[in-house]
Amino acid sequence: MVRVFASPAGMLAQGWSYSTPPEPERQGRPPRRWLIVQGATLLLAAGVTAFALLTRGLMPPESPAPVAPVVQGLPKASDYHGLLVASDNPLRVLLGTHNGVYESTNGGQTWAKTTLAGSDAMSLASAPDSTVWASGHDVLALSNDGGETWSTVLPQGLPSLDIHAFAVDPADSRNLYAAIAGHGLYRSTDGGTSFDLVTDDVGASVVSLVLTHDGELLASDSERGLLRSADGGRTWDQLMTTRLLGLAVNPERPGTVLAAGPGVLLSWDGGRSFKQVLDVARGAGSVAWAPSNADVGYALGLDGVLYRTFDRGTTWQRAA
Repeated sequence: MVRVFASPAGMLAQGWSYSTPPEPERQGRPPRRWLIVQGATLLLAAGVTAFALLTRGLMPPESPAPVAPVVQGLPKASDYHGLLVASDNPLRVLLGTHNGVYESTNGGQTWAKTTLAGSDAMSLASAPDSTVWASGHDVLALSNDGGETWSTVLPQGLPSLDIHAFAVDPADSRNLYAAIAGHGLYRSTDGGTSFDLVTDDVGASVVSLVLTHDGELLASDSERGLLRSADGGRTWDQLMTTRLLGLAVNPERPGTVLAAGPGVLLSWDGGRSFKQVLDVARGAGSVAWAPSNADVGYALGLDGVLYRTFDRGTTWQRAA
């Protein structure tokens, strides 16, 4: 907007040159020169206003921010892998696939891709402080905001980044375990900066790995079944020979364990015995509990259906 000043001081503020008129002129009518300048200023202001009004409808609108496409039901992907529920919201679910990580904010009814699109995220693991890890074929990524944004991690000591299973210690988020395909089990005590080999006897064919609150490690080995370690992964006991694809420890009751394989299985004694609670014809791949509501859990069927429980695994229904 152009401002019009009716005083010499205002004209000086606008950058006009001004000289004091003769005394007789200041006592009577304004000088002709002042009237000409004032009229030109008013005409200029009117022209600017008219131009703005005439062209306002012709100006292009601001481009909206890009929005990720939303998919009804499970997204189409060549493979479904990891499943993770947000630490503060039982309806916010992350799904790791061969084509990246998808996010649902309504309990699995609709999905949208995150910024990790294009990565093969086989395993998702979280810490109580909303830190989320994603690992897979040539993938190790860290999110400090619950999976909204990601950064690549390149630690020292790993023979490769072909990480098929990854676990975070719920008692100490700097204590991490990584199962490297074809090599063994590695451990980090500095939050992922470096890893050291724990054993090459277990880990090479592990597809799911979890830590209980009392420090026990449970590993689903594609060749040997369910294994348990009470000494940080150095030695292992075989709990069952059934091949499992997913494991999840209840955040409030460490003895309550979900497993995915020939359907969905539930254990109340830390994995030593299981009962099938959901029959899925093609089997199940991943399971997860909601940290903020231990009654809520999810299971991903190999039939492309996401199932959900509201009673700590006793009964299940389709999420969408």
